[in-house]
Amino acid sequence: MGSHCLQLHVLSETFAICRLPNDELMPGWAVAGRFYSITRTDDELSIVCPETNVPQSVTCERGWRCMKVDGPMDFSLTGVLSSLAGPLADAKVSIFALSTYDTDYLLVRAADLGDATAVLRRNGHEVRAEGT
Repeated sequence: MGSHCLQLHVLSETFAICRLPNDELMPGWAVAGRFYSITRTDDELSIVCPETNVPQSVTCERGWRCMKVDGPMDFSLTGVLSSLAGPLADAKVSIFALSTYDTDYLLVRAADLGDATAVLRRNGHEVRAEGT
């Protein structure tokens, strides 16, 4: 996959990555908005959602921007995340990755968005703002 150009677009919102106790009931604020992700494990309830939804009392990391890989992508494709994560890791840009049935999403700190976009473009990917 490394030789293929992936097309990504940056979602307009700023997101928070939250951690709640694993037995916490699903909070209503977590599912407000057009993009959110919820994962429950034996250890935690992890929520990614617009940061404006998150109460101040919630343990979270705020200030993340999200890049969506244009999809849908076939399950037979390999190396999609590594073609994005590798160059970003080399550039010391931390990521939080999410995958859905159709595609992948990369969250980077808002302060790193410009660097992340430049790195991905230098590595043959197309990155554009949402709606363009």
